[in-house]
Amino acid sequence: QVRLQESGGGLVQPGGSLRLSCAASGFTFSSYYMSWLRQIPGQGLEWVSTISSDGSNRDYGDPVKGRFTISRDNTKNTVYLQMNSLKSEDTALYYCATSMVYPLDSSDYVHLGQGTQVTVSP
Repeated sequence: QVRLQESGGGLVQPGGSLRLSCAASGFTFSSYYMSWLRQIPGQGLEWVSTISSDGSNRDYGDPVKGRFTISRDNTKNTVYLQMNSLKSEDTALYYCATSMVYPLDSSDYVHLGQGTQVTVSP
């Protein structure tokens, strides 16, 4: 069955860095776009970043542009999110998600992981 397992979250001070990983199994990883989403309690899912199936195209939401970097290793079925210069407003539950097309709407996501918590606090 399909499984997306996020890891790498934790508590970090403002200005610090974290690297999230999402290990995928149960589907043809290299055929899917991969995205990172995040959710603050009481709010909806916020799109963070997307990478194309072959890694050639990457997009970022304005709040994280220039600070976060998405990457993938199709030999390891894993997508990463390097987060630098973290701010308190980056505190959220971070999910990885798959889509067959570039996701323009939440309905485009096919699979969603269970999330990893990132907390940015002094």
